[in-house]
Amino acid sequence: MLDISGTLHVNYSPTPNAVAALSRLRATGVKVRFVTNSTKMTDESLFTKLLDMGFEVDRSEIFSSLSAAKQLITDRGYRPLLLLEDDALTQFSDIDQSAPHNAVFIGLAPSKLDYEHLNQAFQALLNGADLVGIHRARYFASSEKQLSLGPGPFVTALESATDKTAELVGKPARAFYQLALADMGLLNDPGSVAMVGDDVLADLGGGAQELGLQRYLVRTGKYRPSDETKASAPLDGTFDSFAAIVHELCPPA
Repeated sequence: MLDISGTLHVNYSPTPNAVAALSRLRATGVKVRFVTNSTKMTDESLFTKLLDMGFEVDRSEIFSSLSAAKQLITDRGYRPLLLLEDDALTQFSDIDQSAPHNAVFIGLAPSKLDYEHLNQAFQALLNGADLVGIHRARYFASSEKQLSLGPGPFVTALESATDKTAELVGKPARAFYQLALADMGLLNDPGSVAMVGDDVLADLGGGAQELGLQRYLVRTGKYRPSDETKASAPLDGTFDSFAAIVHELCPPA
């Protein structure tokens, strides 16, 4: 399982040798799934972005927190207030989003996480709506040299203001990894699956650790020195990049 943003690319630039490394990994016959908390764009837009950068990806291999959120909305009959960017919102065009809202969903949405929208969410929560974090990463790599706030602090702010606890649908929720494991036919053998990411908590903690996945951290994207020490259980490895992991685990013949 591969994280995308920060692991395979940062913004619109692949991490060092990532495109070639993914091709080499596929050549070994290893099953690959992309598990992402990306919420700024639709799954289709993300798929196109990866293709444009040169990655060999099949649309069916992408498992996103957006898709998991939409499934939860459908299953529970929510009329959600969605704090998402306009591109991402198009993935929910067939969902009834009329007031009164009975759920608030928060993703990475820089244009929507302002006082007006957050206060609207606050009012809905006070009136009984459920709070759902599509993910709650504290920050993300907006460029190779800069971190920017993720949705996590805003989810925490609403929790504090309303005394509610947010439900999480993306990484590191156990059920999210299980969707990808089931698709690979490895739900009963999670120890044979590796998870690669740049966030020691959001990618490699929680469900990834609980399920016994092999956990590899990369020093790209949002990685900061000594991040590996934040893991509550030892990682299986820390490498300079995704390509370095492939080179180590799948060396050239």
